[in-house]
Amino acid sequence: MSRARLQKVSALWEMARPSQLALIVLVYGLGVAMAAARGVAVAPAAVLAAGLALLPTAASVHHVNEYVDHETDALTDPTPFSGGSGALPRTGLPPRFALRAALGSLAVGTVATVAGVAVGLLSGVAVAILVVITVLGWAYSVGPALAWRGLGEVTNALLGGICLPLYGFVVVGGRVDAPAVLAVVPFAVYVFTNLLATQWPDREADATVGKRTLPTRWSPARLRRAHLASATLSLGLLAVLPLLELLPPAVGWSSLLVLPGAVVAARRFTVVRSPFPTVAVMVTMAAIQFLAWTALAVL
Repeated sequence: MSRARLQKVSALWEMARPSQLALIVLVYGLGVAMAAARGVAVAPAAVLAAGLALLPTAASVHHVNEYVDHETDALTDPTPFSGGSGALPRTGLPPRFALRAALGSLAVGTVATVAGVAVGLLSGVAVAILVVITVLGWAYSVGPALAWRGLGEVTNALLGGICLPLYGFVVVGGRVDAPAVLAVVPFAVYVFTNLLATQWPDREADATVGKRTLPTRWSPARLRRAHLASATLSLGLLAVLPLLELLPPAVGWSSLLVLPGAVVAARRFTVVRSPFPTVAVMVTMAAIQFLAWTALAVL
């Protein structure tokens, strides 16, 4: 393989953001485990087919974000948990390279989705949720460009905190119901908290190119209040929902193990540039809930 081709392959991999794809798999698996905990039999072939449709679709969302955000990425120093991959400014590849990658990834995801439906492994409800994920994921960056209008944080919370686990839930359980939605709301609220933290390091570059995220619109004091309020709401729901029998105690109360980390994250937000404390809490919460739901399914 020539050096130029190897550079392109490496850039494609970086722009797909493999660490975020791994998190997507975890949250998707959380939804699968939720359905299994209800006693629904898990069909491995359906879970695999849905995952194969999801991953290239998610990669397309990341690729198109790299295309739109190339100016921001050239102005900022990304951390491992914020900003884009930095592949375009690092390699000198044109932004349209990322756009072509986005369209190619979307095509692969579409083919995988159609194949899953054709062999009876993907239901209409699952496809509908995947379409919502795709449309909102692209709309985050292009079209209405929600991230540029102060709506990106809420959009990502809906996508990653609600639609994604419900996609896994539907692949096994077949339909969405109110208890399933309520079960993922606390996590979705903390995803919003996380988005405030991950957008913070890029606020100056975003403001320069006209990308009006919440950290570019709000003062540090207001951002800290929003971070604390959303984190408190998330953890409060995890404590209260089990008491109302709307969430298994094993899931809700075990998730409260992140409380010390959440306190540290709230104190460090806007004080340090890195969003790591908040990201660590969100990822840990997802992992705990995945393990708790899996334990309930197995026991």
